[in-house]
Amino acid sequence: MFVPNHYRQPDVSWMVDLIRGNPLALMVSNGTPADGPFATHLPVITDPQWDGAPAPDLTGLPLLGHMNRANPHWKALNTGSVILLTFTGPHAYVSPTVYDITPAAPTWNFTSVHVHGVVEKIESTEETLGVVQATVQEFEKEFGDSWDMSESVDYFRKIVPGVGAFRLQVTRAEGMFKLSQEQNPEVRERVVRSFAERGCTRHAQTADLMSRLS
Repeated sequence: MFVPNHYRQPDVSWMVDLIRGNPLALMVSNGTPADGPFATHLPVITDPQWDGAPAPDLTGLPLLGHMNRANPHWKALNTGSVILLTFTGPHAYVSPTVYDITPAAPTWNFTSVHVHGVVEKIESTEETLGVVQATVQEFEKEFGDSWDMSESVDYFRKIVPGVGAFRLQVTRAEGMFKLSQEQNPEVRERVVRSFAERGCTRHAQTADLMSRLS
């Protein structure tokens, strides 16, 4: 991903927070000339057993994900395959009317992290079940109501043979935080106010990130 210097994240925590806050990633990997590239939306979490500090480009960060084994993408993956995960964060359209200057041009403020890495397919049923359970625990903590899965583990065991789980060892990552950094402070503030007044969560989150840059 091409990232102009002024759109780079202030520090690595911005990439980590975007990944954890927007864990539905798009996995992309090469296919055959006949098939073309494969692309699958799937949930991804940081391996809960990892307790290190992230490198500036996330190198070495261990991630866990899973998809349906019936998906042709799963069959096309091999341990050692190089893949790309894209995570999309808050984004919003910027109308030139907000700038209150002429000439002007519209744009789209957006945030994204592209993660490159090497796949290790998990073949063990118990390890696959562990990935599913870890994913549920993470998402219930962050987005749910702390649902207790203990009474559903037997059900998980029935469906887990159809689940393809994997580990990803990150080789590098790039973050794009395009948040009107090229504009002067007065214009950026007008954009922030326009987003905050929209009453939309996505706009409010974009405004919050812009304010953190100030």
